[in-house]
Amino acid sequence: MKKIDKLVLGSFWGPFFLTLGVVIFIFLMRLLMFYIDDFVSKDLDLATFGRLLFYFALLTIPTALPLAVLLSSLMTFGNLGEFFELTAMKSAGISLTRAMLPLLIVAIGISAFSFWFNNSVSPWANLKGYSLLYDIKTAKATLNLKEGIFYNDLPGYSIKVDHKIKAPKESKNGDLLKGLVIYKHPTNGMESGNREIILADSGRMYMDKDRTYLTFQLFNGNDYQEYTDNNTYSYVGNGTSARGGQFMRNGFKDYRLVISLESFGIKRTDENQFEYHEYMKNLKELTTLTDSLRKDYSKTSINVASTSRQYYNYQFKADGVLRQKQIADGKWVDSLLKKRAVPRPDLMQMALTQAQNVLSYAVSNVTYLKEKEKSVWKYQLETHHKFTQAISVFVMFLIGASMGAIIKKGGFGLPVLVSIVFFIFLYVLTLQGDKYAKDGLLWVPVGAWLANAVLFPIGLFLMQRARHDSRLFDKDVYIIAWEKLKKRWNETRNRQPVVSSQ
Repeated sequence: MKKIDKLVLGSFWGPFFLTLGVVIFIFLMRLLMFYIDDFVSKDLDLATFGRLLFYFALLTIPTALPLAVLLSSLMTFGNLGEFFELTAMKSAGISLTRAMLPLLIVAIGISAFSFWFNNSVSPWANLKGYSLLYDIKTAKATLNLKEGIFYNDLPGYSIKVDHKIKAPKESKNGDLLKGLVIYKHPTNGMESGNREIILADSGRMYMDKDRTYLTFQLFNGNDYQEYTDNNTYSYVGNGTSARGGQFMRNGFKDYRLVISLESFGIKRTDENQFEYHEYMKNLKELTTLTDSLRKDYSKTSINVASTSRQYYNYQFKADGVLRQKQIADGKWVDSLLKKRAVPRPDLMQMALTQAQNVLSYAVSNVTYLKEKEKSVWKYQLETHHKFTQAISVFVMFLIGASMGAIIKKGGFGLPVLVSIVFFIFLYVLTLQGDKYAKDGLLWVPVGAWLANAVLFPIGLFLMQRARHDSRLFDKDVYIIAWEKLKKRWNETRNRQPVVSSQ
């Protein structure tokens, strides 16, 4: 490897890894801001939270690679141009294309890595990340009793406290509670109502070390219970009777109520429930599913006509039968036309009902077939994205390297601004293409490749300008061109003949 190649590659890798890390961090912050309400009060341990961030960090790598390549290549050739190193190369007979050759090979390698990552790692990370996120979102919040409000998240219990005094962290006695009311609901159904209530002047609440059981230590209270007997009835007046029962009250000075916290915390869902999504599939699985869905769509479309015959009363006859019975014209046709039609409300209502049934059947089938077709488009779109995200890395390299050689500015100033503009352009075109493809407004390959199809010619144009040392972004060029244009305009106006009226 020549020294010039080592110089170019050494200038590339630092900004590349820095930009990649920054973009991944930004996308993770976006994730946290979007799901912050689901993370708060769920009492997540560091291991679970770390695994979630790790999975979603893997998911952001294919999106971050184009921007990292764009910014790092732009900064590399911007620095070389700013310190006249590109000029020295050209004076030594080294063309710009030759100077870009090592980064061109690197960009192709990163594109291949992006395709492999999208096909092998991203489906696994999507399955793990979104299944874990679903479990976190569906997990119950940690126990949080509020003063004067009934807490109903504990299965079988409704708890209210009048005052709550938070215990110090070093204390093992738990929070001090004043004025407790605890309703115990029956586990065999709610039709029998609340049959047990516990009232206590004060108490303490604490959990065990494994956080699997919650203990209420109650002081100075009563436990009221009502036992019903379905076979015993008592007279209550006005000729009515009700089931008999027994009422019992137990007073206590120190009573411990232990409640299981099994319903709290994160419970892992079977990951097979999420495998149907197109993001969880590799290229081979996407191709197989797309073919199956397309065949199912075609089969369903063909069966619509045959299944619709059940909504008609007349009998379908083959064409051969109709051809055998030729009906000749004659006066009998005119005699039938002269006859006055006898109104038949029952037949009219029957025809209207049949027409409405056929219309409802047709509308439902159109909606059903449209949804099936949209499923095919989604899987087709994800299949194309396995390639488009890899190709976008190469397209961003063309734009970044060419722009760096043209503007001849390094650092994190102008290159960052230019990179963000092009990346937003790529991101918006990708989103719009996906939306139009999913809605059927664009052919799926056109929608998937829209961003690359627009930006690739821009990259080739910038590369052609960079090879010819174009001053495309120098304001002096445009000032001079504007002055020339004004001068020509003034000369044209002065050459116009003056017409005098006599």
